[in-house]
Amino acid sequence: MALKIIFAGTPEFAACALEALINAGHDIIAVYTQPDRPAGRGQKVTASPVKELALKHHLPIYQPVSLRDESEQKKLAELKADVMVVAAYGLILPLPVLTAPKWGCINIHASLLPRWRGAAPIQRAILAGDKETGITIMQMDEGLDTGPMLLKKQLSIQPNVTAETLHDNLAKLGAEAILEALGYKSTTDTVSVYYGVESEAELLKKLYYKRELQNNQFATYASKIKKEEAFLNWISSAEELDRKIRAFNPRPIAYTMLSGELLRVWQAEILTNNTQSLCPGEILEVSPDGIAVATGKGILRLQKIQFPGGRALPVSELLNSRQQTFTIGKILG
Repeated sequence: MALKIIFAGTPEFAACALEALINAGHDIIAVYTQPDRPAGRGQKVTASPVKELALKHHLPIYQPVSLRDESEQKKLAELKADVMVVAAYGLILPLPVLTAPKWGCINIHASLLPRWRGAAPIQRAILAGDKETGITIMQMDEGLDTGPMLLKKQLSIQPNVTAETLHDNLAKLGAEAILEALGYKSTTDTVSVYYGVESEAELLKKLYYKRELQNNQFATYASKIKKEEAFLNWISSAEELDRKIRAFNPRPIAYTMLSGELLRVWQAEILTNNTQSLCPGEILEVSPDGIAVATGKGILRLQKIQFPGGRALPVSELLNSRQQTFTIGKILG
């Protein structure tokens, strides 16, 4: 049974799910995505990854600035969709939109709800030192990621994972999860195996009668990432600083100061966890392996860094031209 689906999403995370739905043979009757916006150094007006994919497959595209307008709500309702699948869309869905499709709206959320409701669950999970995360497929209501849960898939957070890598892994898992929730199951990288939803009644039962309410007692909030959060305070422990560097890669990128110059840190490793330092931020050692820096607890070695106007490079390459910049005893921050 192919479903008539409205898909709403904007970034690459959402495009991964949309492609899986297309490959599975569902009828994508409309794609909603954010309006084209300036992006990159040249601020060229750019289409979202979801729009690019929709254009490739000749799907109808809608790009309203808001869905609070009654005319936009009426337009969406007239599509008479079975369900609306939402993934990182970026617009609030008012009640008339949530109730317009026959079976409502379901969301692909990048955490194991009720942990990390909100805008930045991937980064917050790394910052908090969580050992696992995952995907939750949830029925949407008027709250912020508060609706009943239809399906969960877990994923371990590896010790050295960055937000970029975790994002990509969760995007693939999200594509698998939404297909399974709608009656398909992934057995290969190409997700197109029919999984036995034989009728609307069976799917309705799956979506509404097997759902699990969230326990609000365990809810945490993943607020948007602010650039100032990426500043490295060397009084923090090596473990905390390492998590920050990984959580803010590829954006906004963790940073510190060295001799009045901004220094972005793309990659680091913990050398020790438990040594105490009298001078957090002090450069202790400089070698092709990296720059060892004292922290409030432990030693962190910076491995890949970037100066203003330059590319992010391994320390071994920067030492050729910046040897005098990194002097033992200098203080970062």
